[in-house]
Amino acid sequence: MIELEIQALALQREGLLIDVGRVAATCGYTLVRQRQVQDPHGTLLSMFVRGSWFKKRALRRALSACDRLVSFELYPVAEGEQREHFAASRKTVSNYVPPPAPEPEPVEEPAGKVAEPDPPPATPVVEILEPTPEESFEAFMVEQRPAPAPAEPPPAPFVELVPLEADVAAVDKALASLEYDYPRIVPNLLKLDRAVAEGARESSLQLAGQRVGAWLHTRGQVKGGALPLQRALAAVAAPALQALVEIDLQGDQLHIRRSPLCAEDGHSGCSFYSGLLEGLLAPLIAPTGLSIFPVCCRSFGADDCVLAVSE
Repeated sequence: MIELEIQALALQREGLLIDVGRVAATCGYTLVRQRQVQDPHGTLLSMFVRGSWFKKRALRRALSACDRLVSFELYPVAEGEQREHFAASRKTVSNYVPPPAPEPEPVEEPAGKVAEPDPPPATPVVEILEPTPEESFEAFMVEQRPAPAPAEPPPAPFVELVPLEADVAAVDKALASLEYDYPRIVPNLLKLDRAVAEGARESSLQLAGQRVGAWLHTRGQVKGGALPLQRALAAVAAPALQALVEIDLQGDQLHIRRSPLCAEDGHSGCSFYSGLLEGLLAPLIAPTGLSIFPVCCRSFGADDCVLAVSE
């Protein structure tokens, strides 16, 4: 497996993440994180995906065929490295310093003429004026005005989060009484979200989802052998998720309404739902396997969290 960074430039922002995400999912890559920035050149998209090294060439061809993109670059992700977007506007700094102005040429006095001394400066006359009542009132109002509010501090710089392995001990603790707590397990998942390190949050939620999905499969809720994808989504995945959250199945996409695991400011918990689908459906989807791509999340401003499922 390898992580790649897709840097793309597009003229329109609307729907850009969904379109590029579908291209990556078609090539077998899953979304790790993404960032969009508006620039004078257009919309700058940085998408980090994870998948097979051998599908990198297919991903590059698919991105070249995407009509939404003006241009793009594909980079391998190095741990701790933060790469500037290739299409970001850059300010030009000029080192030009204008030359000093020439000194004025001296004026030559005609021969035989004695220069007269400059007259002494006149003593300035200072007239003291008493302020009028109107001026005194205006000065008083100026003194009574409140001081301007302090300027807001600049936004914190973007820090690239280093992903960590799942905290297995914390996941074991959160699911210790799964047999008795299910389906009321959301409070335990929220405790797990707060207990682990920030870098291990998504991987720990995904592991918890995989274990819950596998538990649902082995407890006898899912019966029968291999199923077509659409039938497995309608008969197995949708009822399992419906026990936890409100969902809407639209073709091969699962829309999750008001996910309690997805807060604001990019604090997404969709990795739990992806893990649950993996543990629940992987034994039923044969032989090509299963691909789950998070199209959008309410933590990034979307109305719903959307997971696209494909073989």
